[in-house]
Amino acid sequence: MSKRYRLGQTTSTRLAETVPALLKRGRREPPQDIWALRDVDLTVDQGEVLGLIGRNGAGKSTLLKILARITEPTIGVTRTRGRVGALLDVGTGFHGELTGLENVFVNGALLGLSRREIKRRLDDIVAFAGVERFLNTPLKRYSSGMQLRLAFAIAAEIEPEIVVVDEVLAVGDAEFQRRCLGRMSDMQKAGRTVIFVSHDSGTMARLCSRVVWFDSGRVVADGPTQEVLTAYLQSGQDMGERVVIERGSARVVSPVAIEVACASRPGERPTRDEPLMIDVTLEASEAAPAIDLSVYLTSENGTRILDEAWSDRNDEPLRFAAGASRRVRLCVPPVLAAGRYGLHLWIGTAYDTEFDDQVAMFTLEPRIDDSAEAVRRPRVLQPQVGWSSTLLDGATRA
Repeated sequence: MSKRYRLGQTTSTRLAETVPALLKRGRREPPQDIWALRDVDLTVDQGEVLGLIGRNGAGKSTLLKILARITEPTIGVTRTRGRVGALLDVGTGFHGELTGLENVFVNGALLGLSRREIKRRLDDIVAFAGVERFLNTPLKRYSSGMQLRLAFAIAAEIEPEIVVVDEVLAVGDAEFQRRCLGRMSDMQKAGRTVIFVSHDSGTMARLCSRVVWFDSGRVVADGPTQEVLTAYLQSGQDMGERVVIERGSARVVSPVAIEVACASRPGERPTRDEPLMIDVTLEASEAAPAIDLSVYLTSENGTRILDEAWSDRNDEPLRFAAGASRRVRLCVPPVLAAGRYGLHLWIGTAYDTEFDDQVAMFTLEPRIDDSAEAVRRPRVLQPQVGWSSTLLDGATRA
């Protein structure tokens, strides 16, 4: 199965646009074909939880949209057995002027639930979303997290045989994510099939028995979760002095370069006993008044270890004029052990995600006086703190 999008192919309904387009038809450049998916052949068994990983623009979300019947493949077919429930975009089917309660009935109807079914499940939907106090408040007053909880609660109640979930859980808080993951686990135990996209390899490892890795619309690997995750994480571009990042699918603000070095010796490879300096260069294609940046470090197997957000330390968001670039520096204290680590960036606003992907791998060198045994020990944290040991039984050393 393959999916093609044609760039430059537009349809105009206004005479003022159509006439000039016809006059210039002979001079127009031919449209370009972009293959979002190419030669994809997958089978997912009933009751299986399948994870999809890959860089931004790899084709993961396109596959989910095809499975949800939002778009059709250009070549090939997809076959599903049972009702498909999709949670691909926060707020789809919601109306800001309607109350939360009214939106439950409207959104539930769009997902195929009858009014009687919605009434029967209303208490469960409201309890899961945690919006009891705000049920009669217009949805435009809800935070993005509240809207997400409500959307997931409704989608989970349609009891589909197949559930497809895009990277929407990333904007929820920890408690909401825990409840969502618990609900997805319950779906698996009930024999439903779950297919979801996530950049959180820890979530993948907990839920999935199988993972498919996409790159440029093609399947790179398909197999056991830990095996595919390890190969994917180790494929990240190794940090040299400075890594240039392709703009990819970010819409407004993109990372264009990143550098990791010793804070005290810029330009040199970092060692575990010195503060780590991470410089991120961001570029905006249009004005962006309120951008946040999060950087988190993962172990070689994808476990998240440390993270830091611009908003954690600064009251004002990052602001960009159209076409402007800004350079942000984050300093990490010397708490990591020697080893190889992944560097992941999240860029977005309180309501939307612009970029969310691992961008590079880097290596922390051991200290000169580290013993070979200390370097070999499997650990990720090695803070510079001293321990003490004391005999309490009155024994004396020989």
